[in-house]
Amino acid sequence: MAAGNMKNHGKSSSDLSSKANRAFARILASAKPHNEKMGELLSTALKNNIPMHKLESYIDPESAAAARRHFIERTAGTDLSAIGSSNLDYSLISGKNAENVIGYTQMPLGIAGPILIKGEYAKGEFYVPMATTEGALIASVNRGMKAITSSGGVKTIVIKNAMTRAPVFEFDSIAEVSDFLAWVRENHEAVKAAAEATTSHGKLIDVMPFVMGANVWLRFSFDTGDAMGMNMVTIASEAACEYIESNFKKARLVSISGNMCSDKKNSSINLLFGRGKSVIAEAILEEETTREMLKATPEGIHNLNLKKNLLGSVRAGSNNLNGHAANMVAAVFAATGQDIAQVVESSSCFTITELKGRKLHISVTMPSIEVGTVGGGSGLPTQKEALSILGASGSGKTKGSNSLKLAEIIASTVLAGELNLLAAQFSRELGKAHSRLGRNKS
Repeated sequence: MAAGNMKNHGKSSSDLSSKANRAFARILASAKPHNEKMGELLSTALKNNIPMHKLESYIDPESAAAARRHFIERTAGTDLSAIGSSNLDYSLISGKNAENVIGYTQMPLGIAGPILIKGEYAKGEFYVPMATTEGALIASVNRGMKAITSSGGVKTIVIKNAMTRAPVFEFDSIAEVSDFLAWVRENHEAVKAAAEATTSHGKLIDVMPFVMGANVWLRFSFDTGDAMGMNMVTIASEAACEYIESNFKKARLVSISGNMCSDKKNSSINLLFGRGKSVIAEAILEEETTREMLKATPEGIHNLNLKKNLLGSVRAGSNNLNGHAANMVAAVFAATGQDIAQVVESSSCFTITELKGRKLHISVTMPSIEVGTVGGGSGLPTQKEALSILGASGSGKTKGSNSLKLAEIIASTVLAGELNLLAAQFSRELGKAHSRLGRNKS
């Protein structure tokens, strides 16, 4: 996404002559909320160093939202009519997303960015849609993105990609357990064939056994393409278990999900072995950038991260070492139609800082980002449009590439939010920002 007309975004409108401001205000005020010229008008505003978030100073909030929406439509080359509408086709929900439907809940949807990502799947500048009711969140992420992009962007890699399901079997004695483990190893290809017969997209990657007494959990790991894949791997695992029970008579399936998966629960197994997409994102910031844009120092941010995210988390008994990764994950999940309950494990994150000379090296390691760009809520109108802003709606050009792209974008967004939170706490601006942006004074 080209965002050249955003590069002076940080300058305030006070940099302009009052005459130019008044002239632009008259033009913008004359536009209607759904006028097709709104995107062009916003482009003019940005070229004149009027920040996107300042539009409400010139026009009413509805028109400002429409202007931003039309600008993103033009920038991303996509249609956002559903996002701009209050209508929802209930036939799209029935039998797919919800039962006993009486309507829908709306959330404010904003954008942060652009952020420059140099990933394996996400390449270029992106405006990231975020749905939230927490004031100051998008502004916080936006500042982090600006600092990262001005420093050359964020580098991302995917180190693992596998959705899991872990059925549990019971046996009469531990002697049978030993025989069963040997049988599973010897019959891996047959179990794999039974599982993959249920899907044209899922591929069984691995079967990892765990034992407690006379009980065995088989943690199946699948490549699920661009789908998040929980339904896919459940159906495939059921077929595999039917084959196992038919051919190893002493094995009795207790549950298709034995909680070793581990879905929608914070667990060490996901931290260690991953679930969904395991992604690392990193950025290196010059000292000048941290001082001028973030009002902090590399040493100050590093020390705060050590005392807060590392030592503080350990002392509290947390197995996650981050500031507020769940904030960014939840906002992007809500915007793009992901399974909201999976924010629990998808926000697992280790935020690490290092000093490299006078530069700040910051990274996030996220072992369990569970996302999809097909299926679930990703196909609903507004969610589909939000994904289209990222160029990640539907199936990718290569298998799984869109869902991996989305995971890299989420990790990059988390990195930006983590960076800015540390800077805001170092400069003691956190409370002031929430007071200014997150509290309704009416």
